[in-house]
Amino acid sequence: MKSPYGARWRALPAAAAATLATGLLTAAPASAHVHADADNPTPGSTSLVTFQVPGESDTGALTTQLSVALPNVASARAEVMPGWTSRLDRDTAAGTVRSVTWTAAPGVGISPDQFALFRISVKLPTTPTVSFPATQTYSDGKVVHWDQAPLPGGGEPEYPAPELKLSGAPAGDDHDEDHGAAPSATASSQPAAAPAPAAASADNTARWLAGGALTVAAVAVVAALAARRRS
Repeated sequence: MKSPYGARWRALPAAAAATLATGLLTAAPASAHVHADADNPTPGSTSLVTFQVPGESDTGALTTQLSVALPNVASARAEVMPGWTSRLDRDTAAGTVRSVTWTAAPGVGISPDQFALFRISVKLPTTPTVSFPATQTYSDGKVVHWDQAPLPGGGEPEYPAPELKLSGAPAGDDHDEDHGAAPSATASSQPAAAPAPAAASADNTARWLAGGALTVAAVAVVAALAARRRS
């Protein structure tokens, strides 16, 4: 006999899952912001940095431009992105790159239910962290500045600047040169130790010769004594 409450109990998990999914979808836009990421970024090295940019317009407008400020890096290159053009703002006097800007072609952009990845190859500074303040522009004219520093208590501000934590020893560290000198020192010490087997061999040969001489001398003494007795 089927319980009249069976269908109701089975429906509860589905209803709870739907409620949770709705809550996550509603909360997602509030926490979404521009992210910066890279694989094993090392201070002073050239790394591929990826910026993840979500569309967050409440009016359905498209993201049509992204500008990222760079900490006056020595070199930078933007990856080719279909439907977008890129421009590097260079400081010719200092020989550095100050920013990179991507602009969408007409009819192209990031809708509220999409995100896009923008990549640059950049030489990182020799600092523990690097910040990339970004400006996101929408097709309806709205501009969002992602440039706020972390809060004093460690919390996240409303519009945090994309930040990248660097790890590992700075590129070109003198430790590599120290390691490189070690093999030559080891190699120079080996020739001094190499004659040891030859010396040991000569010592063994001398011992064998001395032993043979003693044996011959003993035989000669015995033969002389025998000859004297016969006479």
